Formats: sequence, structure tokens, C-alpha cells
Amino acid sequence: MKSESNALTLSPLPGIGEILPGTELATVLCAAIAQAGIELMSHDVLVVAQKVVSKAENRFIDLADVQASPRARELAAVTHKDARLIELVLSESTEVVRARPDVLIVRHRLGFVMANAGIDRSNVGGIDRVLLLPHDPEGSASALRAAIATRLDVKIGLIISDSFGRPWRKGVTNVALAAAGLPALIDRRGEIDRYGRKLEVTEVAFADLIASAAGLVMGEGAEGRPAVLVRGLSWSAPDVAASSLLRPLQEDLFR
Repeated sequence: MKSESNALTLSPLPGIGEILPGTELATVLCAAIAQAGIELMSHDVLVVAQKVVSKAENRFIDLADVQASPRARELAAVTHKDARLIELVLSESTEVVRARPDVLIVRHRLGFVMANAGIDRSNVGGIDRVLLLPHDPEGSASALRAAIATRLDVKIGLIISDSFGRPWRKGVTNVALAAAGLPALIDRRGEIDRYGRKLEVTEVAFADLIASAAGLVMGEGAEGRPAVLVRGLSWSAPDVAASSLLRPLQEDLFR
């Protein structure tokens, strides 16, 4: 999955300021690519933080406009969280997986199992302002990739990433919410290992691996690096959507 030279580079795109609702994100990214002096190549992958996509799509909500339901107030008492925030979490979710003090894990309407339905207050601005995930991340990734291809006449891979916690391990790591132009999941079952043994269960979370690597450059705080170009990868598998990374409910062993 790497180039023959095995050289992998991750380059943050410069000059991306605050993204406002209605910002033409493809225009901003293409300008940043030009500013960096980068000429895009086939099999380059651009990893874009979910937050700037959501901002451009105006996924802001003011908590002052949210009325908490009895269920939200009940969960607020358990989690010690703002009942208005929990109301939004419930509106974006299909199931509450766990509720504990300071923790609310849900199954998002798109299938992600995540804290607070991905609703965020950091780097948003405003005391009571929050930001939701894109309404359709896969559609957003495909449209953004197509817009960049139209402007720069090259087709690349594009990932929209977000930071996730993980069961049984502390800390967050970036994962792919959406992917376009690359296989998010690569099935290697049936291949032979170095000792001649057939691989029986190996599926590679290709898009998650790329997103996680880009997260090292993006950072998680005030770094202001929401887009990273990854170069040096190659693949031959067909495009596979990031939804393929979601484990089906019938395979969830921990419910």
C-alpha cells in the first residue's frame, strides 16, 4: 500500500484561516495547495478535518435555541452535562450506548459509535455555540474531491477525519468519517503471509490508518492545521466507502 520507495510524507496545508458558513472549501484548499508549492499527483490523499467541513456547511447550533426534553434532562442528571447539549445528541443518534458521569456514548444516525454524537464546542466560538457533524459526510467528501479535480485537473483521494476515543484505551486518534477516491477498507483475506499461511481475517482499515497519520500533523488543539496532504501511498483495490468500516450490529459482540 506504499510506493516502491516506501517514502511517506505528510504536509500540512498553509494559510487556511477561519472557515465561515458558506465558504467554498475547495477554493480555500486549492489556494493552500498552491501556496505550499505542491503539484497534486495521482494517489495523493488529502485529509480534511471534519470541523472545517461542518463550519462551511453551517452545522452550527446555538444552545439557547434548544429546548431540553424530559429524556435529555434525565440523562443530564446522570452525565452532569448540559441538558440542551444532550437534546442535540439525542436528535443526532439512534441509541444511547452508555451514560455515566461525564460520559455519553451513542450510536450516531450514520452508524458511528462515539461520544456526544460528535457534537463539539472546541474551536467553535461562542459560549453556547456547538458544531454538529456534516449531514452527509460521504456526499461532502465526494463533492469536495470532484470540485478539487475540476480546479486542478487531477483526481486524488480525499478523507474527512475526526478524532475518536476507543474502548479499553485512553486518548483519541483520528479516523475516517468519509472517504472518496480510495478504498477505505482493503480485504486481504486469502492472501499468503511470508510463511505460506493463508490470511483468514485480515482486513486493513486503510482510510483510518491514513487519517490517524494525518492527525499527528493536524494536532488536537490550537494548531490550526485542518488539512494535510499525504503522499507516497499506492493501492490497486477499488474504491470502498468509509461506511464499510462500520461493524454491522449483528457483529457487535459488546452490546
